[in-house]
Amino acid sequence: MHIPVLLHESIEGLAAREGDVVLDATVGDGGHARALCERIGASGRLIGIDLDEDALTEARRALANSPCRHDLFQANFRELDGVLRRAHVKGVQRVLLDLGMRSDQLERSGRGFSFLRDEPLLMTFEKISPDSTMRTAAAIVNTWPEEDLAKIFREYGEERHADRIAAAIVRARKHERIIGTRALRDIVTGAVPPRGRAGQRDPATKTFQALRIAVNDELEALREALRKSAEALLPGGRIAVISFHSLEDRIVKLFFKQLADEESFTVITKKPVTPSRAESERNPRARSAKLRIAERISR
Repeated sequence: MHIPVLLHESIEGLAAREGDVVLDATVGDGGHARALCERIGASGRLIGIDLDEDALTEARRALANSPCRHDLFQANFRELDGVLRRAHVKGVQRVLLDLGMRSDQLERSGRGFSFLRDEPLLMTFEKISPDSTMRTAAAIVNTWPEEDLAKIFREYGEERHADRIAAAIVRARKHERIIGTRALRDIVTGAVPPRGRAGQRDPATKTFQALRIAVNDELEALREALRKSAEALLPGGRIAVISFHSLEDRIVKLFFKQLADEESFTVITKKPVTPSRAESERNPRARSAKLRIAERISR
């Protein structure tokens, strides 16, 4: 079961009230959405968005007995402006963006997010058909030039051994197309020097993160979603963003600073809110989470 991260802190920080219209632009399994529905009550409305149809199925179950009106849409959160138009919503009082991955996506999607089992190298947030032309992780590792591979490993994964890993991938694909997670993990692990394999984190973690970000254009999607979320917020409305790695957090921090400099928003969290020790022990995936909140003060 997916455990909502920073649930209490995000719900309290958003300060949703009875009758609010709330946008949960990454609704996932519906854990945060259910708590928000309790806050806004029968006179409130929640709009939920997720690209993963399995997540929407779980969210519908989670919200089945919730008091608020709720409408769920399958879409990328960068398309939230179009979703709001379809829902006939002109403005919202609260926005939540939880940038974490669902446990099921990592463990049971079959799309190659995890290297703990051998799966096809897809890494797409939505299911794709065999004849789809959508970009996949396999397409990237088998066709991109070595320098481009090194660049995404370095920039998106913050991988210090990016050049070595990219070179190893290019050498390996000359002999055989790389199509599974286990093959890629073995290549990456072999490219990392022994001293880089020490510690708790698997040496392939950063490479897999970088590929997932590249496949789904996650950082540009986040920038677009932040801008559109801010535009959708009514005066007095709040936006809360939960990020899980430094690249995401930096984008959110700089965006909130820009809004504050324009004097249209005030930043509620001067420093990011992080999980308590108890939450991190209960849910190790929460350890890297950071919550930032901003409030619109004028149009």
